[in-house]
Amino acid sequence: MRSAKIERNTAETQIQMELELDGRGRYQVDTGCGFLDHMLELFARHGRFDLTVRCKGDMKVDAHHTVEDCGIVLGRCFAQALGQMKGINRYGSFLLPMDETLVLCGVDLSGRAFLGWQVELPSAKVGDFDTELAKEFWLAFVRACPSSLHFKEMAGENTHHILEACFKGMGRALRQAVALEEGFEDEVPSTKGTLV
Repeated sequence: MRSAKIERNTAETQIQMELELDGRGRYQVDTGCGFLDHMLELFARHGRFDLTVRCKGDMKVDAHHTVEDCGIVLGRCFAQALGQMKGINRYGSFLLPMDETLVLCGVDLSGRAFLGWQVELPSAKVGDFDTELAKEFWLAFVRACPSSLHFKEMAGENTHHILEACFKGMGRALRQAVALEEGFEDEVPSTKGTLV
């Protein structure tokens, strides 16, 4: 079972998270931030990851610490569940259309942290969610699970649709990247012999 269970407590957030890579897309998410809950649920469903998230954050300030710290813990869960990364595809990509929106998502579980964020968001907020925090979430993820993630918006007008396409598309791309290649279970997909 490729899974992880992590608890992270700071003065700003208290987070418990469980991840099963080879899941069914089941989720139980309660971060205190409704829009983040929605995005994580979409991510889990489309990635076929089983995901449980409980977060108590300093929402009286704003959602920044909650969103960033959930990105950190999700990245750590992926890194822990992947271990030495033997047998994985390593790469994944998905072009996700959603109504007027089209977003290309790509990932390389390379062991090196990089975020490519070519996403134009027409609105600063969706409800009470600061939309700039979506980038902070994925930046936190790549720092905790060193990888190259790329988001390229090819079309889009509705900010909710654009962010939804990003989370759905990256769920699908990561699903490809973490999938095991039959016959290569003991091999790391790198000429270096390591990805960690």
